[in-house]
Amino acid sequence: MGEEQHGTRVPEPPSPVAPDLVLVAEADRLGPALAALPGDGHDADPVGVDVERADADNYHRHAALVQVGVAGTCVLIDALALAAMPELDALLGARLPVLHAAVNDVAPLAARGVTPPRLADTAVAAALLGRPTGLDALLDEVLGVRLTAEKERFQRADWSRRPLPDDMLAYAAGDVVHLPALWTALADELAAAGRTAWYEEELAAALAAAATDTRDWRRVRGVGRLGPRAQQVARALWETREDLARDRDVAPNLLLHDTAILALAAEPPGTARQLARRGRRRRPIAPDEAELLMDAVTRGLATDPPPRDPDRRRWTDEDDRAFARLRTARSEVAEELGLDPGVLCPSKVLKDAVRADPADEAALCAAAGLRPWQRTLLGPTLWDAYREA
Repeated sequence: MGEEQHGTRVPEPPSPVAPDLVLVAEADRLGPALAALPGDGHDADPVGVDVERADADNYHRHAALVQVGVAGTCVLIDALALAAMPELDALLGARLPVLHAAVNDVAPLAARGVTPPRLADTAVAAALLGRPTGLDALLDEVLGVRLTAEKERFQRADWSRRPLPDDMLAYAAGDVVHLPALWTALADELAAAGRTAWYEEELAAALAAAATDTRDWRRVRGVGRLGPRAQQVARALWETREDLARDRDVAPNLLLHDTAILALAAEPPGTARQLARRGRRRRPIAPDEAELLMDAVTRGLATDPPPRDPDRRRWTDEDDRAFARLRTARSEVAEELGLDPGVLCPSKVLKDAVRADPADEAALCAAAGLRPWQRTLLGPTLWDAYREA
């Protein structure tokens, strides 16, 4: 029932009409199915794209199902049955693929040979308009479309099962068919607000980050509390685990959990058998893996800790004051623009800027890694706040 406001009943948002579903598991059916998708043939004609993955225990991202749709129709491609999808790559080269949070899907698509030269991302667009970035809330707010309330259950579902039940197929298609209309509405909003250039810069940065390996041993929670020698052991274990996990396509924490790395670094084992016993969690450590990891422990113990970086100074109370002023200045600008402060500029990069001891506005912006649209909006304000601090 709709809620009442001022004595008038507010209607519920319309329930989405179930699209026609075309399930494709044979290579010779993919081309005709995609060719039958409605469209005007224009090179900017949008088509919704999404990926359901089945890779929780893997190092690499694996697509289980790829959904391609427009209003009323969705093609569901069984990615477990099709190792390559040249017809989909061709379609997305001719039309504009619209994804939501594309950084999660570009890698599994690329693994199937699908590398569109351009794409649209409704999550990036929504963030720069001050709208919700969750797809369900965004569709409801912009298009008045309300999807299933069982999203969490389907997100936890096993997308590698075959055959997929009808309710999972319907869920997979449900939001994809609305992505073209959602993008059209958001693109118009970006243009009207003068924020299209902001969007293009942010999308390029997000895709570049998605293609960059940012995994690092220093990101293991708690490793900073280890002593210098133990950190060298942790680093050697982490690097060996990465190599093994990548080669064997096993999730790193499934092969050797981060907590085990910390424990083994703090109290190194004497033999590979001891390491395997202490490091075992969900998955037994194979004998050859234990030997390689034990070699890493020995190598770490024999490696001298690096000298302290002379340019890495300690964080001071004065830095805290400068950081607080920068965050306040950033938040004031964000409020004026109707943006989340973290979207306008993450706090972490402001801390990087303070630590760099910038000599002028350009140096501060460079240390923070601000993109051109952020420099225009924030540069003078942040520099004034920093000088006042």
